Formats: sequence, C-alpha cells, structure tokens
Amino acid sequence: MSWNAYTDSLTGTGKIDKAAIYSVAGDSLWAESGAFQIAPQEITAIAGGYNDPSQLQAHGLHVEGQKYFLLRADERSIYGKQEDTGIVAVKTKQAILIAHYPSGVQAPEATTVVEKLADYLISLGY
Repeated sequence: MSWNAYTDSLTGTGKIDKAAIYSVAGDSLWAESGAFQIAPQEITAIAGGYNDPSQLQAHGLHVEGQKYFLLRADERSIYGKQEDTGIVAVKTKQAILIAHYPSGVQAPEATTVVEKLADYLISLGY
C-alpha cells in the first residue's frame, strides 16, 4: 500500500492543500503531499497532545513555524486556526493524519474530509 495515495486523495479534494501521515508516535513520516514541512518538535507536540493537550492549550498549535489558535484537542482530533487557514490532525490506531486547509475553505469542509479518511483507515485496522 502506498501511503502517498492517501495524502494525494486529501489534497485532491480541493479542501486540503498540504497533508502528511505520521506514525502514531510521531517519530516516522509515512507520506507527505504539498511540500508539508512539519518540524520534529511540532509533530512530537501534536502526538503528545492526544494524551495531554495542556501544552497545546498553553502554547498553541505550531505547524511549519506558524502558530495556530487551538480550537479542539481530544484523544482523536486536534484542530487549529490561523486567520482564514487551519490545521486538522486526526489520530487513528497506527497513524496521525495532518492536513492544512487554505484560505477560502471552511473549517467544517476540511475537517469532514480528514475525519472520513481517518474513519476509513481505522476500519482497515490502521
């Protein structure tokens, strides 16, 4: 299976302009589309935020050096917003899907796309 097919499917919706898939621990990049450059400390913070969102709540969600206002952080989903763009990160059993949506896309449109892919991967055991 090519993980890039999943990131490409996210960007192919027109709702997501950059996407990546990491291992659930955040220590291994499995796929990336749209030149998404997430720093190691940023993915580590996201991975840790599923169990303890306090650091994200205190310091914000950082991706590609940009700070996003944290909208949601629970054991499955982390959402952030910066002006009219945002980040959607969804955890499955074995992976973390991270997607960026551009200006002109509404947050619910982007979150639905990423959450549905996460549900699909979970149904496959991932």
